[in-house]
Amino acid sequence: MATLVPLNTFKTVTSNVYTQPTVLYTTPAETATIILTAQCSNISENDANVTFIHRTNVLTNGFYVISDMELVKNFGISKNDAASLIVGKIVLEENQAVLVKSGANATLKIALSLLETSLV
Repeated sequence: MATLVPLNTFKTVTSNVYTQPTVLYTTPAETATIILTAQCSNISENDANVTFIHRTNVLTNGFYVISDMELVKNFGISKNDAASLIVGKIVLEENQAVLVKSGANATLKIALSLLETSLV
């Protein structure tokens, strides 16, 4: 008997934000994902910048090449404040990812709300 895979699964991903780009989430195989929200909070006493990146692998001349697109770049968030990093929804196809980085460590935290949909 085949294993049943849920059609839709809601998930939350949270993380601290660092100066090096960090992969927050990668869409699993045979799945499509909708990012419902991407909320970033500045927990420090100083203003901070955040960059939120969509990553995909592009087949070029028989090789996969990473292609990054900044959804927001060096977006300022005031001290002790928060901001949504997307307007509307973002769809990720299988093996696509989102990354985040900050101008300073220990200043920002991020929460993603996701809806994964099985393609099988």
